[in-house]
Amino acid sequence: MDWNDVRHFLALARLGSVRAAGASLGVSHSTVARRVEALEAQLSARLFDRNRDGYTLTEAGRQMVPGAERVEREMASLERGLAGQDERLEGRVAVTCCDNFVAGFLLAELSALCDDFPGIELSVNTDSRAFNLSKREADIAIRTLPKGSQPPEHLIGTKVVPVIVASYVAVEHADRLDPDVPGSSPRWASFEDRSFHEAVVAGSSYPDVPIWGCFTSLELLVHAGEQGLGLMMLPTYVGDATPTLRRLNQPDLRHFADLWLVSHIDLRDNARFRAARQRIAESLERRRPLFEGERCPAAAPVGPKGVTRGAADAPIG
Repeated sequence: MDWNDVRHFLALARLGSVRAAGASLGVSHSTVARRVEALEAQLSARLFDRNRDGYTLTEAGRQMVPGAERVEREMASLERGLAGQDERLEGRVAVTCCDNFVAGFLLAELSALCDDFPGIELSVNTDSRAFNLSKREADIAIRTLPKGSQPPEHLIGTKVVPVIVASYVAVEHADRLDPDVPGSSPRWASFEDRSFHEAVVAGSSYPDVPIWGCFTSLELLVHAGEQGLGLMMLPTYVGDATPTLRRLNQPDLRHFADLWLVSHIDLRDNARFRAARQRIAESLERRRPLFEGERCPAAAPVGPKGVTRGAADAPIG
């Protein structure tokens, strides 16, 4: 039995669509269909029922899943073990990052790594979902974890910098949205998790400002704020680094989470992964003041009728 056929079978069993399975494996949908058909022919068993809504497992297919997943785990373990002993500074390094802002900080550093070691091939994506490092969906993950928590035991993790959140308004729309400006009509632009946002707003200096909208990423929230759709609660590494935004006069700096550098324990001795982890950690450490909220916006807040106010930096709670 060909492991590649089994791998395509598992992807289709989990996703129910040849197109989705192909996308997850980086192959065409026709390749998935061909591999599954070859496996069915080899086993003389129909593993899927085909219908207009996609592919559903037959009884034979359902019975095959546990064994196929055991093979998958063994193959992943074998691959990690071999990769973990690789002492060459060449090959692919797959990095997954929590958002585009952090990824932007890292690209210059990782570009320099590739200049130093031309045999390294870089793969970077930004995705907040939990990548399976055991299956080598990524070699290195930069993730935000709630304050006080740690990654699972089978992963090695380094807590690099804190994630401090503060309140911001777009400079262009401050006269209309700043709660401290008389006659303004402020509102908070919200993340998708409205219940979390409600709890944070309730403990802020502006608890009576209503919450409005739903934006599913930091990038979208920043763009919404720049268009004057509302006030924003953002990590300082985002808000303070965006020149079109400024902190509110009571920014309510809070330490909600930490940024961790995480990889699988089996890969800790791999030379290229070790070099990449070191460069990433150094890059983030150099920006610690920005992550800790110590770097104030370039321009001081502007009050009603152009009166300039001193920047107010609340203590980190």
